[in-house]
Amino acid sequence: MEITTTCAIAGGGPAGMMLGLLLARAGIDVTVLEKHSDFLRDFRGDTIHPSTLEVMHELGLLDALLARPHEKMHEAGVEIGGAMLKAADFSHLPTRCKFIAFMPQWHFLDFLAEAGRRYPGFHLRMETEVTGLIETEGRVAGLRAETPDGPLDIRADLVVGADGRGSVVRERAGLAVRDFGAPMDVLWMRLSRRPDDPSDTLFRVVPGHLVITIDRGDYWQCAFVIEKGAFGRVKAKGLDAFRADIARVLPFAAGRLDELASWDDVKLLTVKVDRLREWARPGLLCIGDAAHAMSPVGGVGINLAIQDAVAAANLLAGPLRDGRLTLDDLRAVQRRRMFPTRVTQAVQVLAQRFLIGPTLRAKGDIAPPLPLRLLNRFPRLRRLPGYAVGIGARPEHVREG
Repeated sequence: MEITTTCAIAGGGPAGMMLGLLLARAGIDVTVLEKHSDFLRDFRGDTIHPSTLEVMHELGLLDALLARPHEKMHEAGVEIGGAMLKAADFSHLPTRCKFIAFMPQWHFLDFLAEAGRRYPGFHLRMETEVTGLIETEGRVAGLRAETPDGPLDIRADLVVGADGRGSVVRERAGLAVRDFGAPMDVLWMRLSRRPDDPSDTLFRVVPGHLVITIDRGDYWQCAFVIEKGAFGRVKAKGLDAFRADIARVLPFAAGRLDELASWDDVKLLTVKVDRLREWARPGLLCIGDAAHAMSPVGGVGINLAIQDAVAAANLLAGPLRDGRLTLDDLRAVQRRRMFPTRVTQAVQVLAQRFLIGPTLRAKGDIAPPLPLRLLNRFPRLRRLPGYAVGIGARPEHVREG
């Protein structure tokens, strides 16, 4: 089978779905390829930051999005060695929404798919797994994919790799990756939430352990941070020892840790921080995690991906519509998005090196670091990390379609 489209997007995650919606809104025929049959999977962080909510407002979709189930966080708290501290204040941001929304990502992706289908040029093909590139005379001219009905070739003026940190597109394109390393991996799990549980703290730290707890209404979504490559050692100690480690950090949940009945209830996220040296080749562009894998620090990966999609749509819709797309147009997206990518990854690497790494290696008491003490002595300073996390460097805005 073979189909033809103007833009073929590999990956139905936040970057791919947002770009598909924006290009279709601009009158461009676009096909998004998603290898799974639905969006009902564990997407882990599921944070939608004020910068993304602002994009939804600019699209006229914010109220409908917030009608979906979600939780709000106006401040981020940290507990270190029993001391309760505030780390970031989102309530003064110059945005419509002055909070981070926690929403299951399948709701968000379903919402984007519904919005995209309002435009005749938007096509979403589920159960379509990208396996390779079609190249003609040194230019990427489409994608090869497998479907339940057999192989499929998708011919396109532009191919976009939005297929995540394990991107098939970037691997097949031979794009060079710069790896910055990470001292940690993350184990995701869920625990039931009770009405009297503490609810204003996002990070909890004790010597040797760090846990992120996200309030999802009737349950906690928990991220247990471990040293890089240590999951095998954690499993070797047994599930009871793992439950005991969690209880040290989350004593209020000690009586419900039997909800982790087996290791099947614990999902490993292998943390990467990397980025492509070149995001584009003739006929091809990578965005989101395919261009720059982010650490979970700050939970900003989804939102950086959305910003990439907005920038790509702003810069490429005109050339695509007019049939005059060039390699320099594609490189303009990288030039636009490289600064916020570098800034964000630099901050994440510093946090990993000077906070997370030492915490995971710590044996004795941990004192709150000086920057965190200053944020609590001078509350107005908490607006700075609130802006950095909630909006970030060089936020993008939707142009008129």
